[in-house]
Amino acid sequence: MAKQKSFKNLSSSPKSSMLPWLGIATIIILIDQITKVTITRLFSYGDSMPVTSFFNLVLTYNKGAAFSFLAGQDGWQRWFFTAVAVAAVIFILHLLRRHAGQRMFCWALALILGGAIGNLIDRLAYGHVIDFLDFYIPNSTLPHWPAFNVADMAIVGGAALFIIDELRRVGK
Repeated sequence: MAKQKSFKNLSSSPKSSMLPWLGIATIIILIDQITKVTITRLFSYGDSMPVTSFFNLVLTYNKGAAFSFLAGQDGWQRWFFTAVAVAAVIFILHLLRRHAGQRMFCWALALILGGAIGNLIDRLAYGHVIDFLDFYIPNSTLPHWPAFNVADMAIVGGAALFIIDELRRVGK
């Protein structure tokens, strides 16, 4: 019984292991890369396949950042966004080490870490990020949202968890 109690105390301490959070990030990276490899094998660039009345699978490349920010530049943005991603990964690892016992905060960090590494792999391997999820409002004159991928979803999910975590802290 004493061992169980000490194990419980260890898992909730601020010095808890980073391993679970790195495991979550790894799962995100694997799912992201598997889906990207699958879509690039099944589609040619620009191909689109309707799935529902509001969703298509499409193969597109993003040389910029979110919403194709700076995508039209002459190539320097690849290395800029690569450097930003590497810096973010290092900073997130530092935060995970320092706050490994804060569950929601670390969930957010793990999701963002996995997404950042997933897109970083694309930038290093291909010079662009592979996007393939295309949502839109049917029968609307509004344009489709920019296509995105699993890594992008993880980053947005992590950002949402950050907001929720912060609102909980402020509420206390």
